[in-house]
Amino acid sequence: MHNIQLGFFTGVLVALSGSALAESTVMEEVVVTASPIRQSESAAIETKREALNVLDAISADTIGRFPDQNLADSLARVPGVAIERDQGQARYVNLRGAPFRYTAIAINGIDVPGAENGRIPRFDSFPAFITSKLTVNKAITADMPGEAVSGFVDIETNNPFDREGISFALDGGLGEQDLGGGDVDKLALRSSFSNENFGVLAFYSENSRAQITDNREYDLGLEGGQIVANELDFRSYKILRSDEAYGGHVEFRGDDDLWRVYLSNTYSEFTDEEERNQYVAEFLAPTAGLTGDNAPVQLLRALEDGIYENSTNTTTMGLDFTVQGFDVETSYSFIDTEFVQNLPITYQLAGFAGVGASGPIPYLASYDLTNLTDPILTLNGDPDDALFLANFGIGFYNPLEQEVDKFKFDVSRDIANDSVIKFGMQIDQREAEGGANTVAFLPYPDELVPLINNYDTGKPWESNTTNSLGGTYFDNPALDQAWQQYALYPGGSIDADNVVSIDEDINAGYVSYIRSTDWGSYILGMRVEQTDVTNRGVDGFSYSTDFTDWLPNAHINIDLADNLKLRLSASTGVNRPTYNEWRASAAVDVIEEEISGGNPTLEAETSYGFDASIEYYLDNGSLFSAAAFMRNIDNVIYADDSTIDAGAFIDEYAGEQWTYTGFLNGSDGKFSGVELNTVFFADDLIEGVGISANVTFTDSEFKQANGETVGLPGTSDLIYNAAIFYEDYGISARLNYSWRDKWISPIEDPAEFWGEMERLDAQISYTFPSQISGSEVSVYANFNNITDETDVRYAGNGTINQSESYGMHYLIGLRITY
Repeated sequence: MHNIQLGFFTGVLVALSGSALAESTVMEEVVVTASPIRQSESAAIETKREALNVLDAISADTIGRFPDQNLADSLARVPGVAIERDQGQARYVNLRGAPFRYTAIAINGIDVPGAENGRIPRFDSFPAFITSKLTVNKAITADMPGEAVSGFVDIETNNPFDREGISFALDGGLGEQDLGGGDVDKLALRSSFSNENFGVLAFYSENSRAQITDNREYDLGLEGGQIVANELDFRSYKILRSDEAYGGHVEFRGDDDLWRVYLSNTYSEFTDEEERNQYVAEFLAPTAGLTGDNAPVQLLRALEDGIYENSTNTTTMGLDFTVQGFDVETSYSFIDTEFVQNLPITYQLAGFAGVGASGPIPYLASYDLTNLTDPILTLNGDPDDALFLANFGIGFYNPLEQEVDKFKFDVSRDIANDSVIKFGMQIDQREAEGGANTVAFLPYPDELVPLINNYDTGKPWESNTTNSLGGTYFDNPALDQAWQQYALYPGGSIDADNVVSIDEDINAGYVSYIRSTDWGSYILGMRVEQTDVTNRGVDGFSYSTDFTDWLPNAHINIDLADNLKLRLSASTGVNRPTYNEWRASAAVDVIEEEISGGNPTLEAETSYGFDASIEYYLDNGSLFSAAAFMRNIDNVIYADDSTIDAGAFIDEYAGEQWTYTGFLNGSDGKFSGVELNTVFFADDLIEGVGISANVTFTDSEFKQANGETVGLPGTSDLIYNAAIFYEDYGISARLNYSWRDKWISPIEDPAEFWGEMERLDAQISYTFPSQISGSEVSVYANFNNITDETDVRYAGNGTINQSESYGMHYLIGLRITY
């Protein structure tokens, strides 16, 4: 299906382009003046200046000419944005220190659900090349979805009418990941044709990066202020991450009341192929202190060949026209998202050096934790020779597919007194089928157990830290293939207790009044969203609910002077539970007396807040701005343990109090902060030099159901980004530094928190002064994580529980634009 779509767009494009090329017989030399950084910064500043609400933007040149791999990397330069990374790669966006669930995402104004859970967008799924502009709306207007509590990010893709006639762009690069020497590849193609009335565009993009993740995890206690080592966990991940995107756009533009008729498609896919090699040393008699000798330990070994995949396919057809003085924009979109996590793990427990007359003989370990990010552990024997007394196969399986039908209708009309009335409606019909994470715990095939060591390649782990344990890589794919020949292989099925089956309809309508005055402008708006949800669970259980949210907003823009603007905004929002949180199913463990699952009675989070900003625009195009913001949130959704009556799930256990791990609503949530931002072109001091810098101070909290007050996940007290750039003589260069303070991540245990995180990146390009065969040609180099940072996570007791590093990587490439 996707290849057919791309083939259709490409076929039409090639036919039209070939015809037009045949008519082009005259060549002329064009002198190129390249200043992509300044052009993009200036375009972003102009977008901000002309906006009717508080926003920031990134224009095509920044995204297209500086090769960010994905949109999360691009958004890292926006004031108030902090990035959450997975094994070093930018993935989620914390906008203004808010949980990433509070940021909504759209493609060309059409909001799309997150593939993993129906809500939360993953920005590493979208390559930067497909984008012409990113608009980060920080104060929400009535025509935007209510789920954008902290912000609404609109991804504007390329349009064939961006350039008249034939256009072609090629971007290709090769590079290397420093740790492990893995390949870094980039290929992107885009071509379009347009005349006065008709345009067609097709694009293709792929990025891949092979990397080693050097990981250490810890279970450390405290005794009398001294560290006690309970477990030391040594891991090396071999990872191949890739994204692929393709699609196109066909559009007809009329001359009179018919503005345009169009059909567009964007397909984007992210794949994470992961091999894990892991040893865990469990101390049998833990003692306090950073060093020790002859400590008895037993080993655990885990070998995995797994995959994570997610994709988003958005097809939109639209018709825009004018009738009786009303401007009408209509569209229908079909959105299909797919997500799957499939992690089969060979899991070996109780690893001993041997067995004697009195039982298993433990390994004896010497350890040194003086440098906690580089723990040293040596054994009195080879870990590959361990005798494992228990061997299991574990499978983690988590699929979700969503189908969304979306109808959108917007109408606007100019009325008296330089005013515009705008109103519209949106109908979302969503179906989600899949499951929460299902764990299969199976005996490992007896015949395969003695053959596991045959898959040891003998190649030592690639490592930034000391491989003191002597870990070597196994051929995990080959071992997994051998395992699949047995019936005991985890089959990738969903337990009935973990099923996600949800139908959700969201019907929205809005009206807004926009007026321009001598002193500026203002908007008054109201949006109403009505939600109907049906959750289907085990044994025919079904739970339905509906609710309506009224979401007013107001925005005032005051021109204090020609170059000084004050903005004041008030907005409201609603954030619905993810499908995993909302599912009407739960897994029951009668042995451990535990229940875990969703909560179909969860209420949606509701919010209201205020924004104020002042913006000073210099004559040379520079900008200084300051903004303050706050949001109050009720019904804050969080994960927690509680005690419940087991009879709610199994009649025979009525009256017994079991532990329930699930999702609850808190209260009294709030986040607030201040942003300071500047883009300064220093040509009067040094020709071609500029500075971009921003800093954000934030604070957040909410009250849990037990009355305890804690911080919202994702909030760093301090975030800053700074860049210095130079452009002259065809050279464009940028050095960018980003830093964020510690924060709680909702992905892990809420008691855990990540430490300070920083990145230093650099890009440089050279554009040839004259066009070559009518094309602009440039070469570039991109360097990421130059200082080879180690990311550190901490347990609730303040001790380190994970450190991981990945090394620097670079990409050298060529761009051709015709």
